[in-house]
Amino acid sequence: MKSSTTDLLALSFAAQLNTTGGSDSLGWKFQRLGIGQSCGVDKLTVRCGSQSIDILPTRGMGIWQAHQGDVRFGWDSPIAGPIHPMWVDVNEPSGLGWLDGFDEMMARCGLASNGAPEFDATGQLIWPLHGRIANLPASKLSVEIDEAVGQITVRGTVVENRFHFRRLQLETTISMRLDSNEISIADRVTNLSDRTDTIQMLYHNNFGSPVLEKGSRFFAPVKKLVPRNLHAAAGLNQWDQYGAPDPEYAEQVYFMKLAADTDQESLVMLSNAQQSTAVSIRHNVSQLPFFSLWKNTVGTSDGYVTGLEPATNFPNPHSFEKQHDRTIHLGPGNDYTMSLHIGLLTEPTAIQATLEKIEMLQPGATEIHEGPTSDWCST
Repeated sequence: MKSSTTDLLALSFAAQLNTTGGSDSLGWKFQRLGIGQSCGVDKLTVRCGSQSIDILPTRGMGIWQAHQGDVRFGWDSPIAGPIHPMWVDVNEPSGLGWLDGFDEMMARCGLASNGAPEFDATGQLIWPLHGRIANLPASKLSVEIDEAVGQITVRGTVVENRFHFRRLQLETTISMRLDSNEISIADRVTNLSDRTDTIQMLYHNNFGSPVLEKGSRFFAPVKKLVPRNLHAAAGLNQWDQYGAPDPEYAEQVYFMKLAADTDQESLVMLSNAQQSTAVSIRHNVSQLPFFSLWKNTVGTSDGYVTGLEPATNFPNPHSFEKQHDRTIHLGPGNDYTMSLHIGLLTEPTAIQATLEKIEMLQPGATEIHEGPTSDWCST
């Protein structure tokens, strides 16, 4: 059999909640978790050679964690997930409820908004932290195996809607090939309404040990770099370097624009101190023109992690980004496509090759600001 497609939600409706398919080299396992705050979460584990990923259809088609051989990619969140959205009150009064479910390797932020919480003059929450999409379930889900080309592909659809307000649909394709160390993600967001709407998207790619450790480095072809606030500015001389876990550390964020090749593709990499384990992010800057680096090297029990975040905008409050024309306008029936590729690198030769590609993209000079700027930073 060269190609096969399985409708996984059909299996779910038929109460076949722990099923497998595929072959030794290309396969999948679909299960519904049943313990604690994970109870009711659907997890789809996809295998491609020595590589595997755990996709969470219940949580906006996020990627919980990945493995390349025995090496796990992701992070150790203090949230013991994956958390079912029923335990995540995104709209609770502080606007920070999104954090109650945050432990994925890759979580989408959007679709209507993706930034910091925003409140009106009376203190009423308008936009919650990072939006709703990561806590909405897939309404369609399938997996396809093509043994002829050595590829496994997962397709999912998630709808974010509210009567009188918006109808936005995310269609995602997540694939892996036997001849590649990358996880490929292709997303299309469609405005299903008869009215024009705006969208934002940020890919919150999060990594801890073993990629993140004292001496880890971030490599990127940076054209412009701005610290988000004065606290981040204080660490500007080491913005691309990481320290050991520190319980007193307060997060620092750096906003940037990246150089790209003639096809508008850019490439970044996070490597451990020995450059023996790394992760890369490849994305198109015409689709995702802005990039944020989130450093959160707190104590290991509190979530020692860093985020590599390509996006349509910076994660400022929605009105600030709208004021600076960093929202995507979609007419009725129109769509917007985005793609990124996450490379799981466990061989020094692959890491060195990625470094060389990044070096080739480096601009002649980098514009580094010593403090936040009024057009990029809301604080």
